[in-house]
Amino acid sequence: MNFSEILNLFKQGKTGAKSHMKNLIEMAAADGHFDESEYDLLKVIAKRNNISEGQLKSIQANPAGVKFEVPTDEGEKFSQLYDLVHMMTIDNEVHHEETKLCNLFAIKFGYPKDKVNDLIVAIQGNIKHGQDPEETMRRVALMLK
Repeated sequence: MNFSEILNLFKQGKTGAKSHMKNLIEMAAADGHFDESEYDLLKVIAKRNNISEGQLKSIQANPAGVKFEVPTDEGEKFSQLYDLVHMMTIDNEVHHEETKLCNLFAIKFGYPKDKVNDLIVAIQGNIKHGQDPEETMRRVALMLK
């Protein structure tokens, strides 16, 4: 792999991370208010994805400037869904609009429509019990077959 291919992969990852941040911001705002616990979680996920707080504020100020991207890697797809479910539940109030949006993201990510509700409920339970995305993915893998 040459330098330009590596650089291109890095740029794609950063773009994908920005798309993920935009999705999380949409999830946090879906219930009509942006709770402090939601913003704290957003900052943690942004840091994990090498997105600065300035970039995060820029995405929040101009979400239309960030293109929606479906993760291509299955692990990343699940990790992003996990983060979205976590954002939906972090304030301990799951609003109907958040549930609809989370279902929509899961379907856009390619999860079977008939399994999405059960998948989200399973992820919620794992988050409640302190399971990370990797452990949660192992626990729900059978649901996805």
